[in-house]
Amino acid sequence: MRQIKQVILGLCFLFCLFFLTGCQRQRNSPAASEENVERRIQIGISFDSFILERWQRDRDVFVSAARELGAEVNVQNANGNMEEQVEQIDYFIQKKVDVIVIVIVASGEDSSVLTEAVSRAQRAGIPVVAYDRLILNAGVDLYISFDNGQVGRLMAEHMREHLKDGGELLQICGPMADYNVPQIMDGFEKILAGSGLNVMETEYAEEWLGETGFTAADDYLKNHYSVDGIMCGNDNLAGNAIRALSERRMAGKVCVVGQDADLDACQRIVEGTQCMTVYKPVEKLARRAAELSVALAEGKQILIVGTGDAAVPGCRDDMEKTVSCIEVQETMNDGTYNVPCERLEPIAVTRENMDEVITGKYHEESDIYLNVRN
Repeated sequence: MRQIKQVILGLCFLFCLFFLTGCQRQRNSPAASEENVERRIQIGISFDSFILERWQRDRDVFVSAARELGAEVNVQNANGNMEEQVEQIDYFIQKKVDVIVIVIVASGEDSSVLTEAVSRAQRAGIPVVAYDRLILNAGVDLYISFDNGQVGRLMAEHMREHLKDGGELLQICGPMADYNVPQIMDGFEKILAGSGLNVMETEYAEEWLGETGFTAADDYLKNHYSVDGIMCGNDNLAGNAIRALSERRMAGKVCVVGQDADLDACQRIVEGTQCMTVYKPVEKLARRAAELSVALAEGKQILIVGTGDAAVPGCRDDMEKTVSCIEVQETMNDGTYNVPCERLEPIAVTRENMDEVITGKYHEESDIYLNVRN
């Protein structure tokens, strides 16, 4: 009997020990989980808006790539409002994120308020990345985009190749408040110089309003009756310009160019109503931006290697090997500061190279050829 009691007491002791250990684990588990969450890099990104198709792609790829690298991303939509974007940046500062990424609102509003917000973030020790659009006079830590001058050059080269000397062109550009727009126009003008092609009128789509493409083309045709080519700041403007041409049965007879390789633009190209678009591989841009943002959050410094600049302290060791830095090839002047810059190359897309560049990589074949193979 005594032995049985001892066995029972022993079992009770083991049960209690097991129960207490389990409780201890439960108490420790949330704390450990919280520590893991706190150690994850936090990135705040504010977009101009998601009206344009491409910004949705940028967002999805950026968030996915950042998560693969162990970072969490807080996405905000400024809805084209500069004041709202400033509030979002201040919110990120309050949340003490590790990096802030900004697609500046191209609304034509005074951007100095955003410059001040960038300064507040940097004083709080938070690096700021300008994504796709440069923020003027702000001295951001890094600017990543495409070679926008090359976008304009590709458009002009296509027109020179397909139009005769003396051809008359209409330009429908984005807002000058978007720093990419003057770069595109400059590249376009340089290639047209001496070509015999003449830009008759230039219109600007404030806030990238697509309807401007229709009204600008419609008004031009009411006064001039014909046009040889229309250079559009993006594919949304191009689609609306082609709508004006269609109403006059001129679609496919006028060389229309755009940029972004939107699905409907690719469909128009294979249908024959749009001549070309400039493809900017946004997946590559967004992924690279996520990589650079995480590197900045980890405290890595920037080394400019393409201009002969001196190494940033801490980036190279005595053996002249890269230690812990981000290498970029150039700087771009934002009006006040020379900002470290990384630019990716755009690609001209026509009916001839559609399958090579776009099909199965950016859009699916069944979607691109939806209207020509059914």
